[in-house]
Amino acid sequence: MLAIADQDNPREAWRPGVETRMVTSAANGAAQLCIFEQWVAPGAGAPTHSHPVEEVLTVREGESEMWIDQDRAIVRAGQSLIVPAGRRHGFRNCGNAMLHIHAVLASPVFEATMEGAAEITRRWDASP
Repeated sequence: MLAIADQDNPREAWRPGVETRMVTSAANGAAQLCIFEQWVAPGAGAPTHSHPVEEVLTVREGESEMWIDQDRAIVRAGQSLIVPAGRRHGFRNCGNAMLHIHAVLASPVFEATMEGAAEITRRWDASP
């Protein structure tokens, strides 16, 4: 049995205004899930992208404008958005305070295709 401690997975700069902490992934032994948290400054967020698997985004603190394709909604603390596999989605912190998001992907590796990008972004593979 492996107990995962937050301090074993420090926050990393993901993009301007966004810090990410991987909780579990192939990098620390997960076989089917990638779970991570993000802290997002007002106005910052995740650009439109897609994943080959389903994702659940849960707002822990703050509020976020989230979108799937052309549909947009304000998602607040205690609410989640289920993103079907392959759908274009993203979010931004539309509030005045820090946004804290918990994300779960149905894959042990984070893979995303950013809108307009030619290459897949990949993180948290199992280390050899």
